[in-house]
Amino acid sequence: CLKNVLIAATDVLELGDSDFEYTVAEHDTLLVEFFAPWCGHCQRLAPEYETAATKLKGKVYLAKVDCTVNSETCGRFGVNGYPTLKIFRNGEDSAAYDGPRTADGIVSYMTKQVGPSSVALHSEGDLDAFINNFEASVVGFFSGEESTQLAEFLKASSAMRDNHRFAHTTDLSLGLKHGVESEAVLLIRPPRLNSKFEDSVIKTTAFSTASLRQFIGDHVFGLCPHLTAENRDDMSGRDLLVAYYDVDYLHNIKGTNYWRNRVMKVATKFQSQELNYAVANRAEFQDELKEAFNLGPSDMQELPLITIRTKEGNKYIMQEEFTPDGKSLERFLEDYFADKLKRHIKSEAVPQNNNGPVKVVVADNFEEMVNNPSKDVLLEFYAPWCGHCKSLEPKYTELGEKLSADDNIIIAKMDATANDVPSMYDVQGFPTIFFVPAGQKDQPQKYTGDREVNDFISYLKKEATHPLVLGTTREDL
Repeated sequence: CLKNVLIAATDVLELGDSDFEYTVAEHDTLLVEFFAPWCGHCQRLAPEYETAATKLKGKVYLAKVDCTVNSETCGRFGVNGYPTLKIFRNGEDSAAYDGPRTADGIVSYMTKQVGPSSVALHSEGDLDAFINNFEASVVGFFSGEESTQLAEFLKASSAMRDNHRFAHTTDLSLGLKHGVESEAVLLIRPPRLNSKFEDSVIKTTAFSTASLRQFIGDHVFGLCPHLTAENRDDMSGRDLLVAYYDVDYLHNIKGTNYWRNRVMKVATKFQSQELNYAVANRAEFQDELKEAFNLGPSDMQELPLITIRTKEGNKYIMQEEFTPDGKSLERFLEDYFADKLKRHIKSEAVPQNNNGPVKVVVADNFEEMVNNPSKDVLLEFYAPWCGHCKSLEPKYTELGEKLSADDNIIIAKMDATANDVPSMYDVQGFPTIFFVPAGQKDQPQKYTGDREVNDFISYLKKEATHPLVLGTTREDL
């Protein structure tokens, strides 16, 4: 008898060595994920990718290739990490996908990849429908199809289609209600973000790609944008204050803007200062709040939670309750700009007994342990779940034992998942090891050698400020 087998329906095309080439050639635009089943990042992406495929069905297709059984195809496209996502056009590898990894982000990004880079508008209804969107709109108004400025605009829209929405019209009268009387480009912010504290429409008469890129970059977010998982990367690299609360622009626009307007009212008083502002849904960023500020669901309340994170990685939390008159936020910002706030540092407790061969460093004793100007420090950043770190541990402990009599050097480790890592240490994976010389604490050196005890000792003999003092357990070293 036959067993009843449930096979989950999927809208993601599954491709392999035998059918990849001719299947990809059948699609004008296709997003392909090259993955390995054991890859944790791939597993997290899978449900988002599946949801995006369903939402995009009929517009653009999504596919995947299991590289553990289709090595020929994956090798041909230079896949050396997972997941790797690529956009194919008419069978050709067109570009790497560098958009968001959430379902809505994938849908938004890939929707911009199909059809013309700029939508032609022919009526006022077309214009109203285009700008009534969750994202900002860039609309060009031109005198006719032969306009040289239109040609420039279309080049710019093609270059920036990945990140922005473009439309154009050759009927100048459509722009009259927005104050357009001659050729111009308008950046129109999403209607839900309209506010009395800033203009919702900004105009430029510069049409080149470089000029429009600068114009859009300067104005697209406005005074206080809606921070989401999809645009967070675009807003990184800047000093940013975020108000986290029950932001819901689908079901409660008025309630959401109640608090946003109060943030904006205060923000206008500090516009000359170098700080950006945003509002975000605290549930959407719960993992980040836990990771960066050690705030769990029990720490949340109905009132907005205010944080600041600078581009250098410094973090601050507003301790006072957010008041509807904005006075508490105003005091917080005055203290921030006066450099009176205490930085929030995520740290494990300083160990009471730290006499082992490998010293335990946490954020709260980093200055004392690592930045001691008289000591060389070899510092391992690790993660408790990391297999390579576990393999290294006995060797690293043996190294610490061999150097335990050397008062000039410290062998140390720090759990980078439980403590803030100073910004000058580039820790992208685990373990990451740095040598921090005495008297040169602003110049940590990443260790890239092999990880046997002898390798570490050979390295330290060359780099240490003072001759090494080795224990006598194995004098052959």
